Amino acid sequence: MCEANAYILKNGEETLLMKSVDLVEPEPDGTFRLVGIFGDQIVVKGRIKRMNLVDHRILFEEEEYA
Repeated sequence: MCEANAYILKNGEETLLMKSVDLVEPEPDGTFRLVGIFGDQIVVKGRIKRMNLVDHRILFEEEEYA
């Protein structure tokens, strides 16, 4: 299987957002839409910090706003 788990980094800690992510799609408003293998969806506000497909991990980082 090629899906990955998505995490977000907040205050130095990684939190699991979604398991078995099949699609990551950037949205026009700067967010990312994540779709799981069963069609479940979430929207992530932040930026992609790292994708490690060998380890099946996508790490988002919360953006700081001025």
